[in-house]
Amino acid sequence: MLDFRLNVFYTVAKRLSFTKAAAELYVTQPAITKHIQELEHQFGTALFDRRGNQISLTAAGNLLLSHAETIMATYRQLEFDMNALKGKPAGTLRVGASTTVAQYVIPPVLARFHEQSADVAISLLSGNTEQVEQRLLNNDIDLGLVEGRTHHSDIRYTSFVKDELVLICRADHPLADRDEITLEELRDVPIVLRERGSGSLEVIEHALRGVGLRLTDLTVEMQLGSTESIKSYLGSSRCMAFVSVFAVQHELQAGTLKILDVQNLSIQRDLYSIQLQGVSEGLADTFMRFARQHYKRG
Repeated sequence: MLDFRLNVFYTVAKRLSFTKAAAELYVTQPAITKHIQELEHQFGTALFDRRGNQISLTAAGNLLLSHAETIMATYRQLEFDMNALKGKPAGTLRVGASTTVAQYVIPPVLARFHEQSADVAISLLSGNTEQVEQRLLNNDIDLGLVEGRTHHSDIRYTSFVKDELVLICRADHPLADRDEITLEELRDVPIVLRERGSGSLEVIEHALRGVGLRLTDLTVEMQLGSTESIKSYLGSSRCMAFVSVFAVQHELQAGTLKILDVQNLSIQRDLYSIQLQGVSEGLADTFMRFARQHYKRG
């Protein structure tokens, strides 16, 4: 139903590559070129500047992309509304999730949601919180699930589940037989943290400020780009790390990692769903209602 030429333009404009657009749409590159030329003839202006193998949008191309994004969102809403009339959710939902959410929080929800709504095609992209927000602002995703909030004026943040960041160490760590350590002891323990841009790191910084500490007061041995890499690192070191309690359920049950409380320090946070301000995506809202119910039951 959606004009295929517009879809071709949208894909080329988002990827800035005729080759990538052809692969994504399962058509030949000459076919992509032909559709773009037809659109440029229709509007009487160039939509792309071509310099060797590089392309960029012209002013007209940027204008068309803005309208195309609105049309694509309207079409997704139309598809959802028509299927909702039949009492059977269907359509396509593009989700972006920050690393911890993508790895540990949302997969069980996706599995249960698919059992109930098999006709909904969901794609999931992961990255840190900043990357997910940028993908939402670029209209690359319909819904984001993140660990922090930057209060971006174009984004609507809605809490959907509570999380706690806990201090973990190997079960054979010299301090593992303790239930609690002091803030002074925390200063001296080698710590592994997530990278800059991570929602987890921002939450840790905020909580430490509340007890009069800064990240620079800690003995930071390394910063790594994922919770999985942090857990793997701990397996071969005497470090500790703050991670989401969602991320260590299996290790706690297996007895390979242990949680240590830190005196007077509690790191709690909300995990957020994010959508663009003023945009109501029916399928995204349906999915988030399901996700909240999933964790409320849990």
